[in-house]
Amino acid sequence: MNKISKILLCFGLVACSSETNPIDEDNEYIQLNYTEGEENLVSELSIEAFTADKAFGRGIPNLSELEASFFGVGNAMFDQSWVSAPATTTSRDGLGPMFNARACSACHLRDGRGKPLLENEAGSNGFLIRLSAGNSPTEGPIPFPNYGGQFQDASNLNINPEGNIHVDFELINGTYPDGTAYELRKPTYTLVDGNYGSLSGAKQSPRVGPQVIGLGFIDALTEESILKYQDIDDADGDGISGKANYVWNVKKEKNTIGKFGWKANQPTLEQQVAGAMSGDMGLTTTIFPDENCPHGIDCSQLYNGNNEGDLVEVPDTQFSRIMTYQAAISVPIRRDYKDINVLNGKKLFNDLACVKCHVDHYTTGEYSFLPQIENITIRPYSDFLLHDMGDDLADNRGDYLANGNEWRTQPLWGLGLIEMVNDHTYLLHDGRARNIEEAILWHGGEAEVSKNNYMDLTVEQRNQLIQFLNSL
Repeated sequence: MNKISKILLCFGLVACSSETNPIDEDNEYIQLNYTEGEENLVSELSIEAFTADKAFGRGIPNLSELEASFFGVGNAMFDQSWVSAPATTTSRDGLGPMFNARACSACHLRDGRGKPLLENEAGSNGFLIRLSAGNSPTEGPIPFPNYGGQFQDASNLNINPEGNIHVDFELINGTYPDGTAYELRKPTYTLVDGNYGSLSGAKQSPRVGPQVIGLGFIDALTEESILKYQDIDDADGDGISGKANYVWNVKKEKNTIGKFGWKANQPTLEQQVAGAMSGDMGLTTTIFPDENCPHGIDCSQLYNGNNEGDLVEVPDTQFSRIMTYQAAISVPIRRDYKDINVLNGKKLFNDLACVKCHVDHYTTGEYSFLPQIENITIRPYSDFLLHDMGDDLADNRGDYLANGNEWRTQPLWGLGLIEMVNDHTYLLHDGRARNIEEAILWHGGEAEVSKNNYMDLTVEQRNQLIQFLNSL
């Protein structure tokens, strides 16, 4: 097949069907199509997925006793709800003054995926809207006047939130070449009741929080290993032209390659976590020490959650515990990886060139924060590069080098467990897709050929591809 691009950007859907074919180790097809150990997505540090609440959130198996203790403390911090200051508790106050969520787990329940907004003015379950007035390729999105870079629809007592979010859905009907009908659901979000001035002209980008497994392994990837797959001008003529995003690295005080976020707009796991604490919960850290202050309010006159002797609400010692937790979360072992239908789906995944963007083989580099994950073979099914996904998925909001049509390839590991963990299958950056089929059909741009070739498959082949993806 020619010029076949990637087929998926972000998925999180149902576990594999229980109606799987028995494993026959002597089967010639299995011997030809199964690679020893491919089920271990982070080599020997992969974990078994047991129950719904244990599928994600388990640490790599070789943590030291001290690291395991820090992992447990970080896990508790991840789940705890923060409160506004002053409060009787001194370890979890400092929420706000503006925020979207009260806990990390509110957006990543059981370390899984958040939900999109499904009704007007509903509370956040991992959904937010980015804002900007424009973009600088070197300095990033320009904060929108009075509102900043993120629309916050919750606030502390006696402080007005920034406003409310409304959503409307348009249903789009289509047909496969074989006559099978399908339906897509397109959301339109509107910001209303703005309390700090007009929102006219604001660039908006709806986002859903992804699962947070395997982040330390991504953090340990070298720039060189990611740039190996960059092909900005499509020199090989395959229709795929992924590019790296370069974003401001607070600690290094220069732009470095972006690895995290829907637009690859955060360079390190540490900065990603600190950015979420600041933007989502209004918590200060030494990386982002400034209060997320509402327009026209003097935050120096408000209570904060700084303990005596500290200058921020989440001091470095406390922050390091949650970093240990986030860096050490492992990735579950695949299921049904020798099932004949899964192996057929794997072959289709490769034949359709999905693997060109959803890269299935890396080796981590040095990682002093957690040396156990250095020089580990991993299979994230992502190249961590930006790709043009077409006008239908565009948010029309630039983010450093990412334009409005470009998104980072979403890792697919843990994909088939999200329904078990989070009781839903909403996919893509804004959760518009209700299942894997819809997620594929939304793809365009560099993925247009792959999508069309997927549509040309038989019903049986389409189901086999889905079974493979569910095995990840």
